[in-house]
Amino acid sequence: MMKILTIAFLLVCTLSSQAQLKLANVFGDNMVVQRDQALKIWGQASPKESVTVDFNGQTVSSKADKSGKWKVELKPMTHGGPFAMTVSGNKEKLQLKNILIGDVWIGSGQSNMEWPLFNTKKGAESIENSANSRIRLFTVEKDMAANPESDITTTGWHVSSPESSPNFSAVAYHFGKQINKDLDIPIGLIHSSWGGTDIVTWMSWEGLTAVDGFENLNKSEYVEQASKSKEMMDKYQAALAKEPGMAAKWYSLSSDQYSAWDDIELPKIWESTKIGNEDGIIWFAKSFELTEDQLADASLSLGPIDDIDDTYINGQLIGHLEDWTLPRNYRVAKSQLRAGTNWLVVRVTDGTGGGGLYGKPEDLVLKVGRSTISLAGAWKYKPAVLSSTYGGPAKGPNDFPTCLYNAMIAPITDLPIKGVIWYQGENNTRNPQQYQDLFPSMILDWREQFGQDMPFIWVQLANFMAPASQPKESSWAELREAQSMTLALPKTGQAVIIDIGEANDIHPRNKQDVGYRLAMAAEKVAYGKDIVHSGPTFAGMELEGNKAILSFSNIGSGLKVKDKYGYVKGFAIAGEDGKFVWAKAQLKDNKVVVWSGQISEPKAVRYAWGDNPDDANLYNKEGLPASPFRTDQ
Repeated sequence: MMKILTIAFLLVCTLSSQAQLKLANVFGDNMVVQRDQALKIWGQASPKESVTVDFNGQTVSSKADKSGKWKVELKPMTHGGPFAMTVSGNKEKLQLKNILIGDVWIGSGQSNMEWPLFNTKKGAESIENSANSRIRLFTVEKDMAANPESDITTTGWHVSSPESSPNFSAVAYHFGKQINKDLDIPIGLIHSSWGGTDIVTWMSWEGLTAVDGFENLNKSEYVEQASKSKEMMDKYQAALAKEPGMAAKWYSLSSDQYSAWDDIELPKIWESTKIGNEDGIIWFAKSFELTEDQLADASLSLGPIDDIDDTYINGQLIGHLEDWTLPRNYRVAKSQLRAGTNWLVVRVTDGTGGGGLYGKPEDLVLKVGRSTISLAGAWKYKPAVLSSTYGGPAKGPNDFPTCLYNAMIAPITDLPIKGVIWYQGENNTRNPQQYQDLFPSMILDWREQFGQDMPFIWVQLANFMAPASQPKESSWAELREAQSMTLALPKTGQAVIIDIGEANDIHPRNKQDVGYRLAMAAEKVAYGKDIVHSGPTFAGMELEGNKAILSFSNIGSGLKVKDKYGYVKGFAIAGEDGKFVWAKAQLKDNKVVVWSGQISEPKAVRYAWGDNPDDANLYNKEGLPASPFRTDQ
């Protein structure tokens, strides 16, 4: 036994002594490092190994600890480059090239920060013009962890180009492009987002449990549950990777084989069918008939599919998309069709939440020549992998507070940065009062974890859903209010986008203006520029008879309305009973006078207060919209 243990011990020692010299994944070719701050560089080596970093005229050495971790610190440097960096161990040497010194910004949040450049208004034009050697792009891959991880997963740093930009965060890209243009400083953009996530997933354990209502969270129970979930998810992910449908060519079966599948009516989210509350991969098949005379090039429409589709006709792949919001519209060549029976097969992968073809019946059509064939109605389906087999439905980030911070933020908290841009909150509109505590706590938490009092700039929620016919309460308005209240923290800024949302889409496609407005706020807050960085902000109210006279800060060169007749819209007014009615309003001496014939003694005014106050039109002359507000709180 002793001999076996000795051999095992020697083997471990041998493996340890051969540990590879590594840098943390946030460092690499094409990176941007933060100017004017001490720069920490860290990684892994053999225990007690000496490591030397040479960069921009500085040479600094350190010794790895007993676990192999090492870290050095370089003195602050001014912007410039490109430079090379050499990291040397006892026997190995790493060489990094094309490094710039400039400003590093982290962009984080949920799906509107994650939203890719290619899927935006003027996206093709933005991609075509995205070549810029002084803007570098870095995406943190999605991951969850019960405890803070030591490193992130990523494909590395990329120079901004038409090849690297299409799938990058559109908001972060447009923000960085504007900052680079205005300040002529190299910009590094680190994107770390996950769609549909709550703010608590982005906070550290220490930060979250310091917030009222979260102080009694049990760490050991949480870690145990998260570990069990990870074990289940690992098995589930392995099953998805080996799902049987592709190997068995379910996209190219006989009519008899498809006819043996189960029946289903489409379009319909599959949770509302006998499939039930499942995630995973399910195949759907639909036959249609064509005559010889009908054969021609065709267009196929399937409406939106949640989440990912691989679409085949007669065994040939004709389309693939990975966006649950996008309608599927695919071209079909005449050669891919045949006279007689044709089979349309759609392989759907659903990550979480609803799944399947969920549009309207009229969305599902094949247009071939002059014929239009409806594809709504009876389909066949066959599950390939279902999450329930592995203890599902699959659990996501919102099931485990702090898990995204642990995996996607904690590993880079030693990195000096210029600041953070943040677009999140849609998923917290069910409890906007709680957000009043969570949001500022998260900002303070990140500053504590990074050891930096860095600027924090965010996007206020856009207008969304149907406009209200009468004034009423709104959780979206209250969430916006919580965001505005957080401006009480120092070094913070807000981009108001109440005017560029879309009633039927929670993901506004105009990300260019979002990035621009974030950049204006950052140039004021982070760079100290003397500019108009915000739209009008409510400052006070005076009551005169049946009128309320409102004053504003951040009016720039003056108030204006976007209406060809000069009408001021978006205001509601209430008397002592607190019942709001729509109000009339006019500009006078850079103030807004508000009244209603129904209210003789006004007590409170609200502006742009609703899920989608689509007619709110108060701006400053610099073109930035007024922030929603109410005076009755």
